[in-house]
Amino acid sequence: MTTRERPSVLELQRQLNAGETTSEELIEQALARIADPEGEGSRAFTAVWADQARAAARASDTLRAAGLARSELEGLPISVKDLFDVAGKVTRAGSAVRRDAPPAERHATAVERLVRAGAVLIGHTNMTEFAFSGLGLNPHYGTPSSPWDRARRRIPGGSSSGAGVSVADGMAVAALGTDTGGSIRIPSAFCGLTGFKPTAARIPSQGAFPLSTTLDSSGPLATTVDCCAIIDAILADEQRPLPRALPASELRLALVQTLVFEGADDHVRLTIERAVDHLRKQGVTIDEIEIPEFLELADINRKGGIVCAEAYSVHRDILAQQGEQYDPRVVSRILRGKESDAADYIELMSRRQQWIAAVEARLRHYDALLMPTVPVVAPIIAELEASDEAYFKANSLILRNPGIINFLDGCALSLPCHRIGEAPVGLMVAGPGYTDDHILDVGRSLEGMLER
Repeated sequence: MTTRERPSVLELQRQLNAGETTSEELIEQALARIADPEGEGSRAFTAVWADQARAAARASDTLRAAGLARSELEGLPISVKDLFDVAGKVTRAGSAVRRDAPPAERHATAVERLVRAGAVLIGHTNMTEFAFSGLGLNPHYGTPSSPWDRARRRIPGGSSSGAGVSVADGMAVAALGTDTGGSIRIPSAFCGLTGFKPTAARIPSQGAFPLSTTLDSSGPLATTVDCCAIIDAILADEQRPLPRALPASELRLALVQTLVFEGADDHVRLTIERAVDHLRKQGVTIDEIEIPEFLELADINRKGGIVCAEAYSVHRDILAQQGEQYDPRVVSRILRGKESDAADYIELMSRRQQWIAAVEARLRHYDALLMPTVPVVAPIIAELEASDEAYFKANSLILRNPGIINFLDGCALSLPCHRIGEAPVGLMVAGPGYTDDHILDVGRSLEGMLER
């Protein structure tokens, strides 16, 4: 499905309110797409809650008929990444280790807020094991392919792989994902979606299986910036208006030149250049800037960084008992956390704060940073499955740009900027921590100007 074929949250609410469709009809359409034997549903989902979703849809239609719609998500099918607890369901976190884990006793906070808002939970979506890769490959539950060039089966991006495919293929209107180093924005870029990584501390993480307690962020993958903003407000339990489109003449953006274009393929480079040129013609001021601090990250994270240290603290006991059941490529990254002792970790966190202050000072006069979300088009699944060297090289490159914003403790959108029919490319629009509302405003502005 293309962006034009995927209706937004607001368009679907208009149709529901006008009686042009019902929640029950939307749920049946979603379930039919998941069950399609020619589709990706069996790889995109690890569990489908058909009976529960149908019951929730009937209840939603009854409430709407009584004038009691709870939010803009009322009655819409939403998928949930399989590391969020859903009451009565097993949270597998993409791992065979947790295949027989006890069902969750209660919803994760983010899930509870979606349910309170009237969202209809359609199922748990597949993911990289324990969320520890940007590619989306899963040897335990299969790997869904991105919607582009499906005949050759390209990666969907990770770790929220099933989340991206569920929205791209119309199996859900939006998805709840997580982002520790790009895991919302990467599948959004590869699947032609809009994804939003909020400032990490804004969305409670209770009930979500952790990768890095410092960097984990929860947020939406959807069709438009408005869709993401609606879901983000619900997840943060905030009341705020929809993003406003700012006049082009008022926008001053920074197009980063340092590091983020290294290794970029021709299609991504040309697509970003075309998008930037078009925005400039619309009146947006875009300065090309260097951020030399980006070059310091390799040294700061030389022992695996925050993610490996914190992931090892989560998994060391489980690895000692069930390590043979893990994806070996995931284990190898987790075990890098053994390289850091307490002093290393304290030094790393101190250097991070200094680094954040230096980068924020460079951004003081700009509304947002621009860069490619991912510098390459989605690689072919089989090629990465066949080669550890290709896998780790692609993983490092694909995580690089979005991971910068996680280290910054910032927030970011990935906006599709490719032309319809071309390989999907994401344009990242990012800012420092707690500038979420402004980044959504900027993203809404650019979304309306991008030529697709």
